[in-house]
Amino acid sequence: MAVRWRNLCRAVSVDDWRNGGFGLYVHWPFCQAKCPYCDFNSHVVSQIDQSAWVTAYQTELRRMGALLPNRLLNSIFFGGGTPSLMHPDTVAAVIETAQDIWPFANDIEISLEANPGSVEAGRFAGYRDAGVNRISMGIQALNNEDLRRLGRIHSVEEARKAFDIARHCFDRVSFDLIYARQGQTLDAWQAELSEALNMAIDHLSLYQLTIETGTAFGDRYARGKLRDLPTDDTAADMYLATQDICAAHGLPGYEISNHAIPGAESRHNQIYWRYGDYVGIGPGAHGRLTIAGQRYATETPTAPGAWLNAVKKGDGTPTRELLSMEDQVVEHLMMGMRLHEGLDMDRHATLAGAPLSAKKLQELQELQEIGMITLDCNRLRATSAGRAVLNAVLRDLLTD
Repeated sequence: MAVRWRNLCRAVSVDDWRNGGFGLYVHWPFCQAKCPYCDFNSHVVSQIDQSAWVTAYQTELRRMGALLPNRLLNSIFFGGGTPSLMHPDTVAAVIETAQDIWPFANDIEISLEANPGSVEAGRFAGYRDAGVNRISMGIQALNNEDLRRLGRIHSVEEARKAFDIARHCFDRVSFDLIYARQGQTLDAWQAELSEALNMAIDHLSLYQLTIETGTAFGDRYARGKLRDLPTDDTAADMYLATQDICAAHGLPGYEISNHAIPGAESRHNQIYWRYGDYVGIGPGAHGRLTIAGQRYATETPTAPGAWLNAVKKGDGTPTRELLSMEDQVVEHLMMGMRLHEGLDMDRHATLAGAPLSAKKLQELQELQEIGMITLDCNRLRATSAGRAVLNAVLRDLLTD
């Protein structure tokens, strides 16, 4: 798409990343089974040498620490894959090494994604003792037939038991659900969501099922074998109902797909959405780093063996791409507009090197008049109606 702000690799403010904070993402690439809808970098293997992975993670952490000294670490997120397949000692070693390298914020959030199987739930106390203070559970459905269709290997009963164990171990527990599933009606989703909200939770991540190329679902869909998906209109109604029901239960949407009671928002994910800096280590991990006033996108090799071997050989440095002014403006806009709080247009102008043009301000006025955005006190936000069609709003904001 044509974008107004062009050119231009330019130094940003050395401290611009502080507007979003500084986080660490650790990717664990292994799962017990590959879900048919999943396009994440995950792999099913029979054996894992956890000591080798501990050594590799520690090596990469120390290397990144030398590159980014004297940073205050706001969050750590263990994602995957299925990080709850990590031994608690592995998690503890990563946390301890990170703390040796960077001072921790007093309120640091340390999250770990978990599947609700009995094996993973049995490790929750160990993760708590290792330093994890937030669990994000991939429950995905409260219906056994739909869990089977989604390729999940747990039952609703196992999920509820695991959730109860997690609530006893951690003050902060979130879980994910997927909606717009095969055969799902609006009434069925509303009932399921209400059931989820009655489970004494403070954070929910609610994602519409998307059919991604390269997944088993994507292959079935291309061959006409994935039937009975809700229509686009029904899926849109599900999204709007989700916003209303969650808000009525005291968990308003603070981001397109995330809902929380005030104060329980995911601090790590807010670093992404507020366009802060984050280190990504592990196979396929992405990062955004500000070094000497230049912002870079980083990415590591996706194959677990290739990444592990590269680190062992002392060549685990991720690919680093210098982000142009245009890149930064687009990323800041696309991430910030996902948040209910929107984005600070003064910061946006600083990234762009200039304030918005008169033409672009007129376009914003037109979007505001039709109820898609608000621009108050120099803060740009999508309205409820705008967030429902955010991709279209972003196209208008980004194109000439």
